[in-house]
Amino acid sequence: MKTVTLRRTKADDFPGVTAVARLDRRTKSLTRRIRRGEIAIIDHVDLDRVSAEALVNCEVAAVVNASPGISGRYPNLGPHILVAAGIPVIDDVGTEIFSKIREGELVRLDGEAVYVGERWVAAGNRLTVESVDDAMREAHAGLSVQLEAFAANTMEYLKRERELLIDGVGVPDIKTKLDGKHVLLVVRGYHYREDLATLRPYIREYRPVLVGVDGGADALLEAGYVPNLIVGDMDSVSDEALTCGAELVVHAYRDGRAPGLKRVHDLDLEAVVFPAAGTSEDIAILLADDRGASLIAAVGTHSTLVEFLDKGRAGMASTFLTRLRVGSKLVDAKGVSRLYRSRISTASLLWLIVATAATLVVALWASPAGRIYGTYLASKWDGFIFWLTGLFT
Repeated sequence: MKTVTLRRTKADDFPGVTAVARLDRRTKSLTRRIRRGEIAIIDHVDLDRVSAEALVNCEVAAVVNASPGISGRYPNLGPHILVAAGIPVIDDVGTEIFSKIREGELVRLDGEAVYVGERWVAAGNRLTVESVDDAMREAHAGLSVQLEAFAANTMEYLKRERELLIDGVGVPDIKTKLDGKHVLLVVRGYHYREDLATLRPYIREYRPVLVGVDGGADALLEAGYVPNLIVGDMDSVSDEALTCGAELVVHAYRDGRAPGLKRVHDLDLEAVVFPAAGTSEDIAILLADDRGASLIAAVGTHSTLVEFLDKGRAGMASTFLTRLRVGSKLVDAKGVSRLYRSRISTASLLWLIVATAATLVVALWASPAGRIYGTYLASKWDGFIFWLTGLFT
């Protein structure tokens, strides 16, 4: 994730933007194909943090959202990330924009309006840091209602999945051996890149089984690792990750429907199907626990109410119960990069090496044994110079 610098912007500060448009109602699908300097046209109610960070990393020229990026249900984090990065955002322009603009057309943004050539297409609300901050303050008032809904979803999930949560009924058999091993479970969530980098010594020493949850498999590949197991509905993982040799577990609906299985079969691959409610990260945790993992280290997973809501899925309530089920076996490594950073710079290490070498030389020269050894080395050096000189005379 790129570090963004907060830049205060006013409504009149945005210049006109003209660029090629890329359209997709699924933001995460769009971020896989949009190029730097293009305009992203999305349809995303309550834009979440992960999607916004992906757009920032793609270096888009601007974002046009057909739906309200901030509905007011809860303080979602995405819009603030975009405006803080200095990316122009025109929000809530209406879903008709998808029928008025074609993929790859040259689009111009001017103020709050969207044009194709000189033809007016749509208009919406231009977001600024100030307007987003005001909307966030209002959205905080809606948290109590969302908390009640979250609790209700949690109880509903417990009723539907009590056999899975309590007795492990329905967990499939897999070939990957997890019994007695550490498992590193990676979700492409908040700060996953930094946390993976910080965990390199742990991975090197303990060699945990690497589990990628959907796009988390690509995160492991980007960090230089090959996942042993990929779990998810397979809609946000690349073909490269699916064909890397990892065992595949496709997350299916409770009735057995698994849309992601077709993609796996199209790649001529085999997969295990895991029907369950909740999220893919939940079933990955339950799978690791049921198959005997001694410890589950999780990177990028969701653990707070705002994160659950920011994910935008009622099923996130299942994560709360899943964490209760696994207990102390689950170690949340998310944010470890912010907890600890090495304060020793490269320059400091070089000076330490030079100082150590100088101290060693002085100590050897000051001792009788050191002087004898120095005389011996000097004679060897003289002999080498004499031999080298003889080659040319």
